[in-house]
Order: sequence, then structure tokens, then C-alpha cells
Amino acid sequence: MGPWEDAALETLRNWDPSWSAIAATMTDAPCENGVLPRKFVELVGVALNAACTSLNPEGTRRHIRAALSAGAARDEILTILKMASVMAIHSCSLGAPILLEEAAKAGVQAAKNAHGPTPACDRMRSAGQWNAAWDPFFALDPHWTDAFMATGVAIYAGKTFTPKEVELLSIAFDASYTHMYSPGTRRHIRGALAAGATAGEIMEVLKLCVSQGVQACNLGVPILAEELERAGRTD
Repeated sequence: MGPWEDAALETLRNWDPSWSAIAATMTDAPCENGVLPRKFVELVGVALNAACTSLNPEGTRRHIRAALSAGAARDEILTILKMASVMAIHSCSLGAPILLEEAAKAGVQAAKNAHGPTPACDRMRSAGQWNAAWDPFFALDPHWTDAFMATGVAIYAGKTFTPKEVELLSIAFDASYTHMYSPGTRRHIRGALAAGATAGEIMEVLKLCVSQGVQACNLGVPILAEELERAGRTD
């Protein structure tokens, strides 16, 4: 199905057939070249549109429908929606180190909660899945961090996706143009390569992220058409 809304693309073809043909060829390539299975392409589309940094309802619905048509199971799509929710932890990955640094410069003691049991964090560490970027907010609030990590363990410890697929989906979330979180992108590219992904497969995910840029046309072209009609203009 790809990233385009049919009505927007059809209007664009009428206005600028040359550019729309070039753009459609570029955006359709990672959907149709077979490097990634079509079902997985549509699941990446769900991820990019449902991500908490995007929240595009039309695109989310379009790609959920296409993913179901391509054979995706409910739990596969639900897992992606959960992943799209917990990526918000990057607010703490970004902000907690800055808080600690600026509090130290200002001579302010950063409040730290007493360190009680943190079983979810302990499981992450013992499994070798702990990320050093989490240390600052763990230091500030270990109990809340443990509650968050419990939600993550429930997602990532499941068997819905293979480790390689999890890493590829995580690359899409972090490299998306609405997020561009470079530490996570690097970490998950490294993880994807370790899990057996090829450079070509990773590049296809990045190309799908770029294809998502046509949401600007999906949003703006129908609005432009409506406003031209309202103004009685065609130019």
C-alpha cells in the first residue's frame, strides 16, 4: 500500500505528473523490491505512524489495514504499538543527564529516591540488556525506572518478533525524521548487525523512514485543494 494517501497522490498527479511519478517511484521502492517481506514493511509503516513522536491516525490505520492484509497477527501489531509507547523513555535519556549536570553546576542536590528492590532492572542487567544511558534516571528514581523497565521487559522478552526484527523496528523508531535519536539508532544498528541483519536490510528500514516524508503531501495537498476551491482559484 505504501505511504501515500490515494486522494492526495491523485491530486498531486493532476497538478504535477512529472514530480509525483518520480516521488512515487522513490517511495514505493522499499515497499516493492523484496529486500524486506511485505508484511514487515507494513509493520514498519505502523511503527513510523503510531510512534509517540508522530501519532498520525490516517497513516496508522492505512498501514494496520495493509499489515493485516499481508498476514500480520493482532499481537504483532499490538507489540509495535507498545514499542511505540515506550520509546518516550528517551525524554529521560536526554533530560536526566542534563538535570544531574546542571544541578551539580548550580550547587543543588538532585533528590534521589531510596534504592529498594529493582527486580526488572536487575533482570535487564543479568541478561546483558542494560543500557548505560539509563543510569542517570535510575540514580534519580530507581523505583520508577524499575516500573518502566517492567513494561519494557514484557514487550522485548516476548517471542512475537525475532531479535533481528526487534532491532530493525527499533531502528525505524529512533531514525524516524520525527525523532532522530542518534544514540538509539547507533545502538540498534549495532544490535541488528549482531542479530544477523544485512546492511541492505537496515538501509531498507532507513529508506522507509524517508518515504514517510510524503506525509507532508498527504496532509497539505488536500488542504491546498480545498482552499483553492474556496478561493475560486485553480492556479
